[in-house]
Amino acid sequence: MRENVLLIGGGGREHAIARALEDSEADLYACAGNRNPGIARIATGFETLETTNSKAVVEYAQAVDATIAVIGPEAPLEAGVADELEAAGVYPFGPKKDDARIETDKAFQRRFMREHDIPGCPAFETFDDPEAACDYIDEYDGDLVIKPAGLTGGKGVKVIGDQVTAEEGKEYIRDSDYDRIVLEERLIGEEFTVQALVANDGFETAPAVQDHKRAYEGDEGPNTGGMGSYSDASDELPFMTPEDYDEAVSIIEATVDALEDYRGILYGQFMLTDEGPKVIEFNARFGDPEAMNTLPVLETDFLDVLTAARNGNAPPTLEFAPKATVCKYAVPDGYPTEPEAGAKVRIDEESAGDALLYYASVDDREDGIYTTTSRSFAVVGLADSISDAEAIAEDALEAAGEEGLHMRHDIGKPDLVQQRIDHMNELRGE
Repeated sequence: MRENVLLIGGGGREHAIARALEDSEADLYACAGNRNPGIARIATGFETLETTNSKAVVEYAQAVDATIAVIGPEAPLEAGVADELEAAGVYPFGPKKDDARIETDKAFQRRFMREHDIPGCPAFETFDDPEAACDYIDEYDGDLVIKPAGLTGGKGVKVIGDQVTAEEGKEYIRDSDYDRIVLEERLIGEEFTVQALVANDGFETAPAVQDHKRAYEGDEGPNTGGMGSYSDASDELPFMTPEDYDEAVSIIEATVDALEDYRGILYGQFMLTDEGPKVIEFNARFGDPEAMNTLPVLETDFLDVLTAARNGNAPPTLEFAPKATVCKYAVPDGYPTEPEAGAKVRIDEESAGDALLYYASVDDREDGIYTTTSRSFAVVGLADSISDAEAIAEDALEAAGEEGLHMRHDIGKPDLVQQRIDHMNELRGE
């Protein structure tokens, strides 16, 4: 039977999912708050709607006779869209609202890890009283990470001793309208992500990826949703050992076991410390940009993953091409603090050359594609080495030009990758 797959979401991550299904035995339909021209080109139908509106999503799913739905972003998961789709007879590849709390409620996430003895959990405390949180900062011997308990699009975290001083951290807490705050020990090391595809108590993991959250080169500036990322031609990254990767996978396994009937993506963001991997956070969906590193090298038909889950089976063994990837985002000038929309995007799939082009948040007008105030598009290079993949991505950015756009050109460059290696060697005393 040919499947009708509904893709929910319209960002770069969802464009990558659409491409992963493009050559499958499925008719793809999509819905999102913004019309992504890359997804619209692939999809049989595209509906513009608010993806947190469960009723609207279900009505569109029924209108296109969807048999499977793939939920891309976190907001629809928090809104319970998966629950409503399942109640309507459409299989959702994405966790139900309660299970999505592993991402959408960071206080729950930490308590869940502690209650189930999941390894890699840092020391933490949760607060619903801002002044009590500030007192804890005064009393704590060391630096802390300040995390709003709810969703912030990757932009709400503040690190004392790195991004802010203790006094600035307390001012941030007092001035914010967050109702709950998590304070946890600052972890020192190198960040990496391992994404797992989970269904029916089984899971398969993808190669590790390193994202770059800071807006400016040299890891300077405010946090963003992610300015780009890279992966190597093996499971681990250059600063990791195979044992580091295996330890991260074992943490994911313990989490999947504790979650029980979880389905969809479980994204583990880790800090590789001198004591091994520690959990920064879990997400309940593919990363953006990490999906754009992972899905282009996935040789297993992604539709087979979806149908196996729907049919009550664990995911099939995943095969990945032994290729390195480098993803670089182009964002509007001033992003993320004062983004300036309205610049014309002067790149398409043909002018991207050997790179893959993924649209994210753009305004698709009759006379062309323009930037909004969010991340605009990403280019991804694939090659045998990180440096060669980086060169492919850079060529595509050069073709795009920089008028009205900002990019981090240092992502994936040899000197920045070597800094990561040197940092881990120093932490390990090597």
